[in-house]
Amino acid sequence: MKIIDDGFYPWLVEAASFDSLLQIPRIKAQSKRIIPENLIPFSKISCSQTHDEFIHFYEHDVVFRKVLQEPEEYVQKFYPFPGIITPDCSLYRDMPLTLQLTNTYMSRAVGCYFQEQGIYVIPNIRWGDERSYKECVVGDIPFAFIGVERNSVVAISTYGCIRGRENRYHFRAGLNAMIEYLKPQDVLVHGSMPEDVFCDALPLAEFHQYENWISQKRKKVS
Repeated sequence: MKIIDDGFYPWLVEAASFDSLLQIPRIKAQSKRIIPENLIPFSKISCSQTHDEFIHFYEHDVVFRKVLQEPEEYVQKFYPFPGIITPDCSLYRDMPLTLQLTNTYMSRAVGCYFQEQGIYVIPNIRWGDERSYKECVVGDIPFAFIGVERNSVVAISTYGCIRGRENRYHFRAGLNAMIEYLKPQDVLVHGSMPEDVFCDALPLAEFHQYENWISQKRKKVS
């Protein structure tokens, strides 16, 4: 009998709780607060010699597509590391809202799955334009922030997201909205933290900055 893949993957969220009318799976706040010492891209985990880094997915979606489609294949590969940041599924500003919602769902669903496998998970927060962080409010929260517990640890990335005036505007506005709604204790920042983007948010949470992989390697070479 031919099995048809409907793309829903209900087994990802068998043990999940859901937030809002959108039923976005909720990433549980960890009982133990762990702040990563280092981060490593998913595509480079085979290069790790110490396995003391948290795995991140701040790469092109194609690079980690199989993690979304077949996460069970990566559980054993992730176990040696102290934890992961949930997949950074794209929310482009010109992307239809339905796809933005889908990508938000998938990031949370995969995070829930790995959490159930005993992997330490920190939720990645991604937003696009005003629809994601201001206009499309479900209950009392914009959809980009649904499925993440308040007063927890979250992760964001500025890498490739703050070039140009419009990108900077939306990143700053979304960051301030995220701080307002989620009130995180700690925010992990992959990439640069320019003063004009982070000035309003810095007094409101503990920020931890991590250089991107390329910058790290350039420093080691020099």
